[in-house]
Amino acid sequence: MEITTHLYNEDGSAWDNFVVNHKDSTNYHQYGWRKVVEKSFEHRTMYLSATNSHNEICGVLPYVQMKSWLFGNFLVSLPFFNYGGLLVSEDSAAAILLNASRKLLSGKGVGHIELRHIKRCNDIEETKQQKVTMLLDLKKNEEEQWNSLDAKVRNQVRKAEKSGLQVVVGRTELLDGFYEVFCRNMRDLGTPVYGRKFFLNVLEEFPETTRILSVTHDGRTIASALMTWYKETLEVPWASSNRDFRQLCPNNLLYWEAIRFAIGTGVSTFDFGRSTPGEGTYNFKKQWGAMPVQLYWQYLLRDGGALPDLTPKNPRFQLAIQAWQRLPLMLTNLLGPHIVRCIP
Repeated sequence: MEITTHLYNEDGSAWDNFVVNHKDSTNYHQYGWRKVVEKSFEHRTMYLSATNSHNEICGVLPYVQMKSWLFGNFLVSLPFFNYGGLLVSEDSAAAILLNASRKLLSGKGVGHIELRHIKRCNDIEETKQQKVTMLLDLKKNEEEQWNSLDAKVRNQVRKAEKSGLQVVVGRTELLDGFYEVFCRNMRDLGTPVYGRKFFLNVLEEFPETTRILSVTHDGRTIASALMTWYKETLEVPWASSNRDFRQLCPNNLLYWEAIRFAIGTGVSTFDFGRSTPGEGTYNFKKQWGAMPVQLYWQYLLRDGGALPDLTPKNPRFQLAIQAWQRLPLMLTNLLGPHIVRCIP
């Protein structure tokens, strides 16, 4: 059966119909994330589709072009998120979409292409496996979930509850509190912060499957998370807590309430997001019973090209990170969105 590739620029209905009916699709294969990225960061997007002789989509591959003087010119599927990459219903569609991608590599001045996969694509040789995603299989009800937790985790949740912390769930009315905590946390980590507009666009594009969950102390937000769910998985891709209140364990209450919310929506998996094995966030997620699932970040390179390293551990970025941590919060909030738009 003849398969052809196209730059997909339609209304997204055919794209999403293919995605929702594919067993391996992820949240970020949905067409709405293209709109979020374009509105939030003004990046050029190139969404490739493969169609068969019946004019039916049999494969998709979404790309965002990242271009800056500091980090170079490259394509990612998808930046800012944990997942993306190839999604095909016919094996031959994968090879055809990759061939189309290599043409983009040679024709757009692109230095490399990064595809973020949960399942390894054997047609791509260059692969990094430093990251995992942490997934928790949810119990049938809240009581079973609570009883399955480690005693230390339960004690920390109880401590937060006894400290008088309150929990609220909502949408844009909680965005300011979420963003205040998020900005502080990112500055302390030495990472430029996303603009508030990005999170607003996420909430507006997916009104039925996104919520903000916040923990408050005397009316002030001290921990907050933006949750998004798709099919059988609820994910917390963005969560932060104010370290000044660490002794009250707000982060533990935040995640317990997010897990409770997930059970209430009827999903079967709670996705804590990606981590590096052995590091602090990995150990925090593991104590909830989450198990690591390998992520494969795979690369198409120009001839003779080296694997890129845009991670915070790259020595060339260490001085910049240390300097950023010392900047006033007001300044990092102002400069951060202009910098982070070019960091995948």
